[in-house]
Parts: sequence; C-alpha cells; structure tokens
Amino acid sequence: MSQGVRTSPEGSARPLSEAYDTALLDLDGVVYAGGNAIAHAVDSLEEARSGGMHLAYVTNNALRTPDAVAGHLTELGIPTGAADVITSAQAVARLISEQVPAGARVLVIGGEGLRVALRERGLTPVESADDEPVAVVQGYGGPDLPWGRFAEASYAVARGVPWFASNTDLTIPSGRGIAPGNGAAVEVVRIATGAEPQVAGKPLPPMHKETIIRTGAKRPLVVGDRLDTDIEGAFNGGVDSLLVLTGVTDGAQLLAAPPRHRPTYVDGDLRGLLAAQPEVTRDGDGFRCGEWTARAGTERLEVDGGGAAALDGLRALCAAAWAAAGDGACELDGGKALARLGL
Repeated sequence: MSQGVRTSPEGSARPLSEAYDTALLDLDGVVYAGGNAIAHAVDSLEEARSGGMHLAYVTNNALRTPDAVAGHLTELGIPTGAADVITSAQAVARLISEQVPAGARVLVIGGEGLRVALRERGLTPVESADDEPVAVVQGYGGPDLPWGRFAEASYAVARGVPWFASNTDLTIPSGRGIAPGNGAAVEVVRIATGAEPQVAGKPLPPMHKETIIRTGAKRPLVVGDRLDTDIEGAFNGGVDSLLVLTGVTDGAQLLAAPPRHRPTYVDGDLRGLLAAQPEVTRDGDGFRCGEWTARAGTERLEVDGGGAAALDGLRALCAAAWAAAGDGACELDGGKALARLGL
C-alpha cells in the first residue's frame, strides 16, 4: 500500500480473499456483536477459508484468552484454534517483557487474558501495589471490574512504577449498544496520577508487530469497523484495509476521515471479502462508481444516480470528500447525500 495521501477507495479486479493471503480480522463489530455473529459473517468467513485465505482474529479486547475467543468463534460456526487469535494482551505482554527482567512481578488491572499473556512471556501477575511490582498493566476487565482496581494501579503508578495499557479504545460495542472501553478506564488512572502509559494495542506498532510474528502473513488485509484503531493501525503498518459498516463507523465519519483513517476498500459486511471491489473513476468534476456519481460542492457533498448498489454511491462520495479535503478532514456537509443513499 502506498503511504501517500489516499483520495479514493481502491478497486480490485480479484476477490479480496484471492488478492491477499491473510485476513487480519477485528472481532467486535466485524465478526460478532454482543457475543452473537453478525449477519453473513459465518458463511463469508467459511467461504474465504475454504478458498485458501488464512483467517486470523486480531482484537484490542484483552479480557479473554485466545483459547476462550477461539472457543466462542467455534461455537458460532467459525472453526478457530487459539493460535489464530491475537490479542492486545499478548502485544502488551511482549512489550513489557522487553523492558523488565524475566519472572518480574506485574500488577494486573484487567481480566484473565492479561494474566495468561504475562505468564506466556515468563512474567508473574500480582494483584496489589504492595506486592512490589516492577510494572503495571491495564486492560479491559469487563463491566464488573471493581473500582478499587483503579486505585491499586494509581498507587503503583504514583510511586513511579512503569505503566502499560493493552489499548486505549474509549468505547466497545456490546449487544445493548456502545459501552465504555479500556480507554475510559485508562483515563481514570491518568487523572489520578498525571502519568502516561505505554500503549500496545491497535493502532500502534506493537500490535501490528505481534500480529505479523504470530501469523507470518506476507500480504495481509486488515478488516475492521473502526477508523481510529483498525484502519489507522493498517496505515501505520503499511498494509491495506477493508472497512465494514457493521460496527461503530457510520457514513458521516467515513467521509470526514483524515488520511490515516481512510481505508483501502469499503463494504457493507464480510461478504466484501468474497467480492471484487468496484473501481472509482474521475467523471468530469466528480467521481463515478457503478451507477452513482458524486462531487464536492461549495458547501456540501452531492450524489446523483440510481440502482440498488448504495455502497457504490458511498465509495464515490468518499472520493469526492477525500479529494476535496486533501491531507485534512472533509468539512463539507454530506448529510443529504448519505440520506439519499439510505446510509
């Protein structure tokens, strides 16, 4: 992938499952939401796997172990082994292990996923700031994580103990809506201490490094629903990305995306893995994709055309918005154009 400023989604004459050797799939908002499979996810992933694409599941959620995630995916009808799951807990455990002695004590604020990952790297999880930890690690601990755990982290960090975070996602999708994520919990400790953690998860390089080490991918495609983690992580890693619209990102956010948040491809759901991607081309002072054309007016984005493929209209709108914005974020109103597309 070119690291220049992307001004349009790309096309692909081949199905993405054939053009790339490995799909690096986010989980929440891409494969499942609230524990239930997202529509078309199971069948699409099975077809991609049967066609020879390696599927790896890359999540910023550090709560569950790879075994637990793999078991859940298998129950949903997606046969998965623990080796196919890469978590931010593994990435942060490697980051810590590179900076502290073997067997060192690490104060854990989070769930079992963090503890297992630390043990895998030869580190010793502890529960109290009084256990003489040489590092503090914070990861998503679920909705029932006791408030006192944040106090333990704050006591240790205030004493000068190095602080690490699996990720800083402010929100996480759930079956009932959008819930606070680990980033919200990290803010609690930051407010109490004034310190800054070292962060491992998407979109930062330690997570991409962990993913490539564990998958051996040569031509990976990042598949995600978040611009600020999945897509930016792909940008930082210099690899291509597919944004699916089954999670937190909506059309307005996509049109306003700055360069580091602009995906290579855009599709509605994981069926996009199995399809060739339509090309977006210049059309006079606008852009065409399929039967839709879009242009940037003086105050708003405009779209014209027809047919059932509203996603083609969105792709054309992205090109109009991103080209107008250049290396910034598009500030033109796209509300009416998106409404016409039903998005």
